[in-house]
Amino acid sequence: MREDIKVVTTYDIANVEILEHIGLVQGSTVRSRNVGADAFAFLKNVIGGELVGYSKLLKTSRDQAYARMLEDAESKGADAILGFRFQTSTVAAGAAEILAYGTAVKIK
Repeated sequence: MREDIKVVTTYDIANVEILEHIGLVQGSTVRSRNVGADAFAFLKNVIGGELVGYSKLLKTSRDQAYARMLEDAESKGADAILGFRFQTSTVAAGAAEILAYGTAVKIK
């Protein structure tokens, strides 16, 4: 995976010329927790506090979706990704998709 692809949340990069808009790049993953973890999370929800297992799962999922987006950008010859965002959606009971996306560009 290329580490030199610049990723920004803005739609331009100060003092950088955009040579070509390549288009949408994305990476996603769908994850779920096991039944035991869900039962523990339910109990934790009653007494309050951070659901550490879910926090770790979401971080891992974001990292994987981000890496897949970079791979997509690299395969299209991009130098940068503009307008980077994460999006989450529920796809089934207990399962969520994490999507990383942005606009791939070539820069000078």
